[in-house]
Amino acid sequence: MRCPFCQYTDNRVLESRSAEAGQSVRRRRECLRCERRFTTYERIEFVPITVIKRDGDRESFDRFKLLRGIVRACEKTGVSSVQLENLVDEIETELQQRAVREVHSYEIGELVLQSLRHLSEVAYIRFASVYRKFQGINDFVNTLHHLRSDGTPDQAELGLTLIDSDQLNGTTNEAILSPSQSPSSRH
Repeated sequence: MRCPFCQYTDNRVLESRSAEAGQSVRRRRECLRCERRFTTYERIEFVPITVIKRDGDRESFDRFKLLRGIVRACEKTGVSSVQLENLVDEIETELQQRAVREVHSYEIGELVLQSLRHLSEVAYIRFASVYRKFQGINDFVNTLHHLRSDGTPDQAELGLTLIDSDQLNGTTNEAILSPSQSPSSRH
């Protein structure tokens, strides 16, 4: 391993530890000539994955590019950097386990959306708006309706259902949450 500062080839390892959810080893090193310290990562060499983009171009899978997009979608949502790293690790592991070495970009996008749905609805909508190239408010409304129709964990846990007030009296366009009623308890 060459020192990045003086290019000398001899160094000593000061510390080693697992990194990236056990996918790599982080080593802290010290050059024996200039005595400067630097960090290296040792990773399993995977067979490269080729991503087929929407326009048909092909490029190598880049986990850092994927992470940047997810980080942007998760800004100010409270999702931790550890959760984001784990999400990218899971997606990369799933892609590496496939027998096929080429993957369409839309498959990766769908994997991200599945994961974000459980982490943050806001991040899900942000990522979907870029990934699915939303053209207007209707795209947002349709996606929100899709999220709502599948039921969010909070509603399911509380036994709540979404009722449109038009169904009640037709007097307003607001929607309200009300406890789910069994057929026997309705009047």
